[in-house]
Amino acid sequence: MIRFDSDYIEGCIPEILEALAKTNSEQTVGYGEDPHCEHARELIRKAIGKEDADVHFLVGGTQANTTVIASVLRPHQGALCAETGHIACHETGALEAAGHKCLTLPTEDGTITAEQVEAAIQAHYSDESFEHIVQPGLVYISYPTESGTLYSRTQLKALYETCQKYDIPLFIDGARLGYGLCSRYSDLTMQDIASFSDIFYIGGTKVGALFGEAVVITNPKYKKDFRYHIKQRGGMLAKGRMLGIQFEELFTDDRYMKISRHAIAMAEKLTDGLRAKGVEFRYEAVTNQIFPVLSNAKIQELRDAGFSFHTWGAVDEDRTAVRFVTSFMTPEENIEALLARF
Repeated sequence: MIRFDSDYIEGCIPEILEALAKTNSEQTVGYGEDPHCEHARELIRKAIGKEDADVHFLVGGTQANTTVIASVLRPHQGALCAETGHIACHETGALEAAGHKCLTLPTEDGTITAEQVEAAIQAHYSDESFEHIVQPGLVYISYPTESGTLYSRTQLKALYETCQKYDIPLFIDGARLGYGLCSRYSDLTMQDIASFSDIFYIGGTKVGALFGEAVVITNPKYKKDFRYHIKQRGGMLAKGRMLGIQFEELFTDDRYMKISRHAIAMAEKLTDGLRAKGVEFRYEAVTNQIFPVLSNAKIQELRDAGFSFHTWGAVDEDRTAVRFVTSFMTPEENIEALLARF
């Protein structure tokens, strides 16, 4: 079986396994207050250019999203997001279970605009019954989006400025952050992500770690008591150094970006190969998630041949969009084996 299902199907970079083995007999204080976590925080602050940022380590993306959003919102508030946003579609109602509604906005490619956000906020307050309606209290986006697309620097800056205008935070889900930043189509840097958001997280689970996400809070307004929220939502790992060690290794010698570039190189090879064979794409192929449109017969043929991937929705009676995902460990021979089937 050759899998293109997602970017978390392998383990981790070898340096993490070596570091975990090397430090296995160490005795450290728990709950993320150990020297490894503190060193990882220093490395991340340096990488984002924000020495005063708070950095917290959580186990996974859904946990990070729910903990961050619930820590920010008042009981009567919800989160504005794309209708295809991860919190709205792929987290089993985790945010709703925490008492907050996803306020979805229409999208063609997974992105939302500053104009949409402003219109949604104005529509809320112009409604005579606004006090009877869930109030927009936060804007959630992901970089890259669920559709594998990207925000430009101009788009992100406009969103951030709109959020500032209405005094609500912009939160960026960075589960695949490295892959977005390393795309040839990206004009954003890690420093830009930190500058044009109030809170974001750096994904490790999908980008080289065994597990773990680094939540970064740049706006002082949202820093106070965040560890209480982590604990209350079951995210305060007793053996916190397991997370710190992993991010130490990811942010040493520019590894986070290097391994992200590998995933992008493999995705580009697959994209170029499919285009050369006349394959169309559902969304613009710019990151490590690509969405070719295949005949239903071809999809079955590929699955019979031992390839695993997700379908993403029917295009017409005979064709369906599918998703192929490359990762920090995708071998080039897997790309060649897939292309050989076309």
